[in-house]
Formats: sequence, structure tokens, C-alpha cells
Amino acid sequence: MSDGPGDATVRTARLDLLPLSVAHADEMARVLADPALHTFTGGTPLTAPELRARYERLVAGSPDPAVLWCNWVVRLRAEHRLTGTVQATVTEGGRTAEVAWVTGTEWQGRGIAREAARALVDLLLARGVRTVLAHIHPDHTASATVARAAGLTPTDEEQDGEVRWELRNAP
Repeated sequence: MSDGPGDATVRTARLDLLPLSVAHADEMARVLADPALHTFTGGTPLTAPELRARYERLVAGSPDPAVLWCNWVVRLRAEHRLTGTVQATVTEGGRTAEVAWVTGTEWQGRGIAREAARALVDLLLARGVRTVLAHIHPDHTASATVARAAGLTPTDEEQDGEVRWELRNAP
């Protein structure tokens, strides 16, 4: 993987994927405030100060030089509002990326996660990633729909109660 993909702003038909900044924490704390967003992942919503501290760590980058953290906030241009996040953890010299996404409750059901995840996967593949992975709770049908739309397929492997999804791109 040549350049770090997390430094790029990605535009889709309706969205801007903006590289994560600590300045996004206050707005994102409101976007991610619904406890229902944690149904399948556990935990509770972070407060703005807690999210700011988390974003400071993410923006600083992985302490492991072999791991690249790429994080974006998703902005719906028509509403001039942040609606969620997408992320990729890139390993194996840029050959493998594990991806995840979350869309705030208010914006769910509008195809935002699907559009953002597809853009993320396309960016990663264009930057040389050969294997894209996601881990999804077997009952999280909305996330499975997003993964499928992004080109991933479920495998028979499970980790921590989640199904491993993957997309392999031939070299």
C-alpha cells in the first residue's frame, strides 16, 4: 500500500468520507449517542470528552509501525452533517485490511453505511489491499447487508461470536 489511505478525503454520490480529526468528537458524540448502536458490539456511548480522548489516540496512529489505522467520519453533504464512521486497520504490509462502519440511528435505513463501506473497500483495493475482512455478529442483518454490498462474503469462521466476512482480490 503506497500512501496511507486514511489521509484521503473520499467523495461518493452523496457522502464525503473525511479523515478523522479530534475536532469531530463533539458532533460525533451526538451522532453515536444512541445505546442501541452497541447492541451487537457491547459497551455504551462515549461522552464528548471520552470520544475526544479516543480520537486523539486514533489520530496519533497505531503504536505498532506494522499496523496502519485509517479512520473517517461520514458527512452527508445534503444535510451538512456527520452521520457515522468507517475505519480500516491495515496490516501485513498493506495487503490486509479489517474494516468496520457505524451509522447513527437517525440516518440508518438510507443506504449511507452501504455507500460509505463500498467507497472504503474500493479505496483499499485501489491502494493495493488484497484481503478485506469484517467481523459481524450473526444476528446483525443490517451490517451483513452492508458487508455484502461492499463485496464481502461470509465465511465459516467465527471469532468472539462474530462471523468473519472477507473479500479476496487476486494480485
